[in-house]
Amino acid sequence: MTRLSLLLLSCCAAAAVATASTPFSTQMVGNVANTDNDGGAGTVTGARLPDAERVVVRKGERRMYLMNGGEVLRSYRVALGLVPAGSKERSGDYRTPEGSYRLTRRNTHSDFFLAIQVSYPNADDLQRARRNRWNPGGSIMVHGLPNTLRHAPDYYANQDWTDGCIALSNADMVEFWLLTHDNMPIDITP
Repeated sequence: MTRLSLLLLSCCAAAAVATASTPFSTQMVGNVANTDNDGGAGTVTGARLPDAERVVVRKGERRMYLMNGGEVLRSYRVALGLVPAGSKERSGDYRTPEGSYRLTRRNTHSDFFLAIQVSYPNADDLQRARRNRWNPGGSIMVHGLPNTLRHAPDYYANQDWTDGCIALSNADMVEFWLLTHDNMPIDITP
C-alpha cells in the first residue's frame, strides 16, 4: 500500500468519526470482509475493498452509487451545482452535466478536499455548445468540501453549493477516491 493510501485511510477513519452523525455520511450497502489472516473476528487487518466498475449519479435523488454489475456497493449523498435542474450547457451556468463521462485525473492539491476530474465536455456537449456558439466550460470534478470553508458545515451538508461539480463529505470523498480508478465510467442522470 502506498503512503498516500495509508494517509487517506487514516484520514477516512478520523473524518468518518467526525461526520458519523451528519446526514451527509456514507450508507454502506455491500459487505466488506473484516477478519484477520488467522480467521479471528474483531480485527480489520485483512479487510478487502470492493471492486467498483462504474459510478452512477442520480441528480434528482442527490445520490451517487458505486456499482459492480447490477449491485450497488456504496451510496453517497451528494451536493450539485447551484442550479441543479437541467444539464450543463455552458461555462458559468452553475449546472451539473448530464450524460456519460469518465473519471480522468486525480488532484491532491485542489482547492477542495481531493478532486477527481470528470471528462466533461463529451462530444455531445461540444456539439451543442458549438451550435449555440457557447463556451461549454470544463473542470467538472467530484470533490470534497472546500479546504477553506466559507460557510458553516451544515450549509454544505444540506444544499447544492458547487459551480457544477459533484461534492461529497470529506469522509465519503476518501472512500470514493480509494474505490474508483482512472477512466472509470460515470453516468450522470436527471
